[in-house]
Amino acid sequence: MAVNPEIKGRVFPPTEPYLVGREKVREFARAVGAQHPTHHDVAAARAAGYADVVAPTTFAVVVQELTLAQLLAEPDAGIDFSRVVHGDQRFSSTRPIVAGDELTATVTVADVKSLGGHSMVTASTDVVDADGGHVVTAISTLVVRGDE
Repeated sequence: MAVNPEIKGRVFPPTEPYLVGREKVREFARAVGAQHPTHHDVAAARAAGYADVVAPTTFAVVVQELTLAQLLAEPDAGIDFSRVVHGDQRFSSTRPIVAGDELTATVTVADVKSLGGHSMVTASTDVVDADGGHVVTAISTLVVRGDE
């Protein structure tokens, strides 16, 4: 089954709010090798002007994953997860994610392209805080392999 090109432009409902936990930030920072003290030490983060520990930039994928799950579960999208390879990832941040943030994300299918029997689906996820302020846009390109 091929990816349905008509999903281009589709906007999915916002996710349930995701409460960013201090330990999640620290775990993620350790996992990606981010050693700056603001990722681990509350006092260092506060001294730098933040309310709590600061997530590494790529932490946004944790929230984005919730929206990509919506896209992958969409019956008429035609995306077979067993054939998906992550092709590209980009972030555009307004401000860092900080422990204590309550984030909501909304995904839009920005593009669907066919290339040599494969499909490329670009998903743009806008992440906002509890006040509706933009925090980050995470853009993923998923490559859906065609039949062998």
